Amino acid sequence: MSASVTVRYFAGAAQAAGVPSATLCANTVDELQNLIASHIGTGVLRQCTLLVDGRPNPPGLTPLIDGTIVDVLPPFAGG
Repeated sequence: MSASVTVRYFAGAAQAAGVPSATLCANTVDELQNLIASHIGTGVLRQCTLLVDGRPNPPGLTPLIDGTIVDVLPPFAGG
């Protein structure tokens, strides 16, 4: 059974997804990245940082559990 994960999209990622958040089901970070890419496109995803429960860029085989929160953060500009 896959984990139910809340994915929060920010800035350009939210625009690409068409929604600010979604609930997706996946067993690992790799599996989740494939699902996210199908929603926002591989090109957008490559530019983003994933935070899994606040930790940046976890290894692809990191297991996910129900209730995990993943933030999809595109690069930010400013200063």
